[in-house]
Amino acid sequence: MQRITSTTAQPLFGAQATRAIEHTAAAHLPAHTLMQRAGQATARLARALAPHARTIWVACGSGNNGGDGLEAAALLHASGQHVVLTCLAHDPQQLPADARASWQRALQAGVPLLEAPPALGAQDLCIDALLGLGLSPAPRSRPDAHLLRHLAAVQASAAPVLCVDLPSGLLAGSGQYAPGLAPQSPIISARHTLALLTLKPGLFTAQGRDAAGQVWFDDLGVQAPQTAPDAWLGAAPAPIARSHASHKGSFGDVAIVGGEGLAQRGMSMTGAALLAASAALHAGAGRVLVSLLPGKDESQIEAQALTSLQPECMLRRFEALALDGLTIVAGCGGGVAVAGVLAPIVQRAARLVLDADALNAIATDRQLARLLHERGAHAPGSTVLTPHPLEAARLLDSSTEAVQADRLGAASELAARFACTVVLKGSGSVIAAPGRVPLINASGNALLATAGTGDVLAGLLGARLAGRALQADAAFEAAAAACWQHGATADAWPAGRALTALALAQALTPG
Repeated sequence: MQRITSTTAQPLFGAQATRAIEHTAAAHLPAHTLMQRAGQATARLARALAPHARTIWVACGSGNNGGDGLEAAALLHASGQHVVLTCLAHDPQQLPADARASWQRALQAGVPLLEAPPALGAQDLCIDALLGLGLSPAPRSRPDAHLLRHLAAVQASAAPVLCVDLPSGLLAGSGQYAPGLAPQSPIISARHTLALLTLKPGLFTAQGRDAAGQVWFDDLGVQAPQTAPDAWLGAAPAPIARSHASHKGSFGDVAIVGGEGLAQRGMSMTGAALLAASAALHAGAGRVLVSLLPGKDESQIEAQALTSLQPECMLRRFEALALDGLTIVAGCGGGVAVAGVLAPIVQRAARLVLDADALNAIATDRQLARLLHERGAHAPGSTVLTPHPLEAARLLDSSTEAVQADRLGAASELAARFACTVVLKGSGSVIAAPGRVPLINASGNALLATAGTGDVLAGLLGARLAGRALQADAAFEAAAAACWQHGATADAWPAGRALTALALAQALTPG
């Protein structure tokens, strides 16, 4: 059994691929073997998580996930634990054959069977074996009242919860809850999920990270499949050595184009550009230039005041930028002004990160969208888009809900449409590129849910891209490394100390 962390790459398989792997494995094993192994793994982890539990409630569904729970209940009871059991199946004949055998084992072992979930606080550990993988994303017309009562009790449990394979109600591929099955209030107790046979993408993105808590993995003794996974779980990037003979030109020039000033609309967004610039500097870019928009005198006065906080930044008017030799980070606080400079940036920039208002401009301008696709086709590995779900929805002419319902698919569709690397931001950011299996970033936490941290990611990504030779995988690898470092910096943040975007930028280190 393996405890999953954000430091090791792991293949991820959705429901369909996992069922195929399970079918192949079961065909070469005696009947009931996989369920017995799943029950043994669940019981083993339950004992490790709650060695002194006075009562363990095992909530079982009417499918094979319930069978895993029944098997675990029998084993825990046999080892001396006080176990109480509930099952959604009123009649064992409603269970699949393997689960029916486990039902008999549990009852023969003497495990008490309850009609309804125990009262809140009546157990020290809850094992959630209600739904698992056997859940469809299609809306349920009438959710079963018996299921909903059990699910609500599990989700509201004050005791730690161990989810078997998946948190019940969570979809394996998307990390979203199936309609009508989401918790009615925030989860408050410790959560653990024991993924069986395969790790699922939904455990690491969207709502899945909160639902799953700490993820564990047991392959049930089945050899890893040779087929391509649906996604990869990202890992800590390898450090990049910097030679003693380096100079500032060795690590690339990053130019931040954005930060619309007061002169345009009476509101300033120059701070966004300066946050991106600070991130690029601290992440190791050789030089960082800042071109604030719209470039009028009053904006430059404002810029001088702001850059006094970061004197290493070098101010440039946009027309003075040598785009062909720069890594451009465009859009951070760009407002409406950035649209006027995007065409030459997309056509000429050596490397390019497009964020925020630059993405909104492309979503509403077919000519810019066409130029971006042509750029990706002619210069693969040179461009990264960093949309949050709403920006992704605008680019796809879709909705935020549709994007979140299939984050892997949305990121891959954007990557194909614009022929470039895409970072779909959010809990478990998804990195996609044409012809690549998507990657889910496993680092980061809710401390990043504050204004300006996206600008910091854009600047960090610019520095990572600037320091790489232009190859087909340069943008993808830079995006993966930047996302991981951005999240890992938040994960290492001292408890009780606020994480502001500027503090985040200043805490970055060269990769």
